Amino acid sequence: MNKAKLSQDENLSFKISHQLLPQDYQRIDLYFSLPVEMGINPSTLNEEEFFHSNIKNHSAYHADQLHLPLVRSRFISQNKGEQSDYRLNLNLYSYQVKKALDADIKQTLKLKAAEEFYPAAVELAEQTSSLTKKLRRYTPSDKKLNSFFENADNYLSWHIEQSFLKLLTTGPKSAEFSSERELLLGLCRSENAYRIDNKYNSQVTLDDANRITNKMRLLQRLIEYGVVFQRKTRYLNINLKRFVRGIVTAVIMAFVMVLVLNARTNFTEVTVALVAFLGLIYGLRETFKEDLTSLIWRKIQKGRPKWQNLFTNSVTKKRVLSQILWLEYIRSKDLPKTVNAMFQRRRQQNKQDAQLLHFRCDNKVMAKAFLPGYDEIQQQTFFNLTPFVRFLKKGAGRLYSLDGQKISSQGVERRYQINLILRHVCKGEESLQRFKITLNRSEIVNIEPIG
Repeated sequence: MNKAKLSQDENLSFKISHQLLPQDYQRIDLYFSLPVEMGINPSTLNEEEFFHSNIKNHSAYHADQLHLPLVRSRFISQNKGEQSDYRLNLNLYSYQVKKALDADIKQTLKLKAAEEFYPAAVELAEQTSSLTKKLRRYTPSDKKLNSFFENADNYLSWHIEQSFLKLLTTGPKSAEFSSERELLLGLCRSENAYRIDNKYNSQVTLDDANRITNKMRLLQRLIEYGVVFQRKTRYLNINLKRFVRGIVTAVIMAFVMVLVLNARTNFTEVTVALVAFLGLIYGLRETFKEDLTSLIWRKIQKGRPKWQNLFTNSVTKKRVLSQILWLEYIRSKDLPKTVNAMFQRRRQQNKQDAQLLHFRCDNKVMAKAFLPGYDEIQQQTFFNLTPFVRFLKKGAGRLYSLDGQKISSQGVERRYQINLILRHVCKGEESLQRFKITLNRSEIVNIEPIG
């Protein structure tokens, strides 16, 4: 079973990643146990606002062999297929090279010993050079195709230079590996010189860090054309919500009209008392109409899916993937037995009062086959926890300790812990994993898998 993976993304965000096969169906559930002291509840954090602002989905073609992209060299030959085919195949190759480099750079940075780090970095540089040579071997002569090639080549060259500079800056330092370090710096210099020789960027752009960075972000989006799917989000219950609002309004208006007619019967003349009574009736109507509508709507909507994401191929415009999504606050009795049992395994001191928040995503692949060389779709869901820390206390304090006759102190920060259970259902098999997410007001300090 291909399990879903949870990993940290940025300071206050994490992501869920899993792969989908043609005509596949998978379900992802996240159960957040949020301590009451965090101040998160339906009154302070609206589910719909949180969904639209802080939950993002990303879907694209994926290959397991990230070191050697499965897209064959002939895909980037201008002699194969039409203009649209060339651009699509070029983007597939370029995107896969970028993903491979990002994954390998991340893995290499985990090597803290210089004896392991530098040989791995040199090997990565050789693999990267091989992949870029394969790309540049097929420089098209057609001007229409050449613009696509230059955009992809310019971005990849810049991204390679930036990735290896980051690698050298962040990685371990050692005088024993000066030759390996010089080899890696040589790759960065050669890529920089390559872009200058080909006049890919103007001097004005190169002199401004913001301009060159924003240009490369644009080029990155261009190479994602045809590879990363376009997403359209639909609200599923909009007509039902309108119907509920109309029914509630009709019932309240009928009740108000009965009171008004009775009032006219009892008051034969227009008096101050009649005007005050009618004003009171209409005031109560406006006061309770929204509250009553909201209460009834919450009861009806409970357990219903709220949104649908439709992913389409940006080239063919065909639907590739459909997602049905839920996000709602739940009570402990609503937890599945397996999930509740896993929550109960916590130590007694960790079983504090908590608000439960449930996210569910049903993924259904509609495509019967993918592009040649790609057997999977990588689905990623990003969760930004910034709204979770909005009400947290700074909690800066001092911890005192006694060392002989000397009293010392050090600053401490207030941290909070979220328990999260990831439930993944694929082909009838259920996989459960619990995580402890420790965070403060500025970042996720640690994500620890339990058991």
